[in-house]
Amino acid sequence: MQNRFSEIDNYYDVLIVGGGITGAGLLRDLSMHNMNCLLIDKFDFSSQTSQSSSKMLHGGIRYLENFDFKLVWEALHEKNLWLKLTPHLTEERPFYFPVYNNSKRPFWMLRIGFFLYDLLSGFKNSPHRILNPNEAINEVPGLKFDGLSGCGVYYDAVMDDAQLTLAVIFDALTHKNCQARNYTELFKVEVGEDFLNTCTIRDTLEGQEKTITCKYIIYALGPFTDIVLRKLYNSKTYHWPSKILPSGGTHIWIQDTSLEIENPMLLQTKDNRVVFVVPQKGKILVGTTERKIHGDFFNLKATDEEVEYLLKTVNEYFPNANLNRSDVLSSFAGVRPLVIDDSSATLGKTAREHKVFQINKNTFVIAGGKYTTFRVMAQGITRAIVNSVGGRYNSRLTESPLHRTCLYNSFSGHEITQELVFKIVEEEKVRTFEDLVYRRLSIPSKEHWPLFENFDDFFLRLLPELEKKILITKEDILNYTHY
Repeated sequence: MQNRFSEIDNYYDVLIVGGGITGAGLLRDLSMHNMNCLLIDKFDFSSQTSQSSSKMLHGGIRYLENFDFKLVWEALHEKNLWLKLTPHLTEERPFYFPVYNNSKRPFWMLRIGFFLYDLLSGFKNSPHRILNPNEAINEVPGLKFDGLSGCGVYYDAVMDDAQLTLAVIFDALTHKNCQARNYTELFKVEVGEDFLNTCTIRDTLEGQEKTITCKYIIYALGPFTDIVLRKLYNSKTYHWPSKILPSGGTHIWIQDTSLEIENPMLLQTKDNRVVFVVPQKGKILVGTTERKIHGDFFNLKATDEEVEYLLKTVNEYFPNANLNRSDVLSSFAGVRPLVIDDSSATLGKTAREHKVFQINKNTFVIAGGKYTTFRVMAQGITRAIVNSVGGRYNSRLTESPLHRTCLYNSFSGHEITQELVFKIVEEEKVRTFEDLVYRRLSIPSKEHWPLFENFDDFFLRLLPELEKKILITKEDILNYTHY
C-alpha cells in the first residue's frame, strides 16, 4: 500500500476531503460502486474527532428522552451490524446504569427506556436486566449504596475508534480505483464549466503540490467544516455560512486497579449529563465532558478543570476509590460535529442527526451525525453521485465483511514485535511516530505499553531503520505521550 505523492492521478470522479470515519465510509461505499476516488486528510486518518470518541458503538440510550427514536433505531442496527463485520475491533458488553432516589431520571423512566432500547434494536440486543440494590452492589463492588434505587443493565458495544476508521479505509483501498493519502491538504478550488473542479493539493509534511481535476467534491470535515470551507469559499459571490456548533469533550484513562468494575457503567451527573466508565484493554476510560469552544481547535487538549470534573464524578459513585490526578494515565480531547439547530437551547440537546448541504450541484458537504451511523450517513450522497453517472446504487454492498483490516488489532492481545512494526510502516500509510504508536498500535502513553520490555528500549532499537521510512527522532520516543 504505497503512499507516494507522485502516485496521485490527475483526474478523479470524486475527491473526499476529510479522513475521519465519515470520509472513510464514503470512500468504501463509492469504491464498491466502481467510482474513481481520492480521499485526503490534512493530518493522519482518524487523527481528530474520530479518534476522540468514548470508544463505543451505541444506539444512544440517552437520546430516547429527546424522542430521537429514528436515530436510536438506526444506530442500534448499525451497531449490531458492525459487531458481525468487525468482531476483532468491537465487542458487545453489558452497561450498568445505577439509579438513586435523587436521580433526575427516576427508575420507572429507566425501565421504559431499557425496554424501548431492546425494542428499537429489533430485539437483536442481548436483553436488558433490572437489578435491585443488593444485586447491584454484588455485581458492582464499591458502588455507593446509600439512596440506591436499583440498577439497569443494557447492552451496547465497545470498540477501537481509530482502528475501525483505518480498517474501513484499508478495505476501500482493495479496490484499485481508489486512493487515500494522509497529510495532504486541499488549499485551492476553482469551479469551471459543468462544475468541473480544479483542485490544488499540498503535502503538509514535505511541501509538494499538485493540481488535479474532479467531477465531484465531498467535504466530510466534521467539526472543522466551517473553518475549512470559509477559507476555500470566501468570495464576493459566495461565502460559506456557519453550520457547526463545536462542542469539546475530554476523556481520561485510569488504571484498571483504581475501580473494582468489570463492565462499563453510565453515571448520571448533577449537571444533567452522563459520564461513561468503560473498562477496555486492561485500562478504564472515563468520559466525557461538554464545553463550547471557539477558534482553531485542531488537536484539542484536555483541561485541568475537565479532568477534575471526571474524577469527582467517579468518586461520587465510588466513595472509597479516592481517585486523584496520580491515577490518570493519559487524557485526550476532541470536538463533536454538532450541526446548528435553532431550536436547541443547549449543547446536550442538540440533535445528532447528520445533514447534507450543497455548495453547487457537484459539491456536497456532510456534517453532524454519530460515529455509529457513519455507513448509512454516506448513502445519500453516494446514491446521488452513482445515479448521476448512470450507475445503479446498491445500499446492501457495504453490509459485506471487510476484505482487509488493520495488521494489529487492539482487542486481539497479539504481541507487538519488531517484524509487526516494520510491516505496519510499510503497509498502513504511516508517516510519523504518532501515526504508528497512537493509531496503528493503540498506545496513548507509555503507561499503556503492553510489553515487559521498556517502551524506550524497544523503539530506540528500531530507530535507525524507522527514521529511513517515517518522521521520527530520538526525542519523539523519549518524550512520547499523546496530548
